[in-house]
Amino acid sequence: MEITGKIKVLNETQKIGANGFRKREVVITTEDQYPQYILVEFIQDKCDLLNNYKVGQDVKININLRGREWINPEGVAKYFNAIQGWRIELLSSSEDKNLASPDIEPVSFLDDDPEEDLPF
Repeated sequence: MEITGKIKVLNETQKIGANGFRKREVVITTEDQYPQYILVEFIQDKCDLLNNYKVGQDVKININLRGREWINPEGVAKYFNAIQGWRIELLSSSEDKNLASPDIEPVSFLDDDPEEDLPF
């Protein structure tokens, strides 16, 4: 699966526990009719994939949905979901498209004889 949107929040890498588990979170704002704020986790070596990204960039993230069950001390089952990213790529923004226009000769109307431009 994949989601696309603009990076709203880009957190630093967190180290959790004594085993060196690493997690980094990013929040993506979708461009739907009703924008959604989606939290995506990158874990372990995938945390480094976010190093070259910054808030405001349009990205596409490939994700896996993860779910787990936890039985609390009273014996009641609780369920948790996580969205884990495993790949991210920058999408071209409208600014990039404007900069990448083809070579066009500039046209100047100031050099022409103003007498020839009259419509009558």
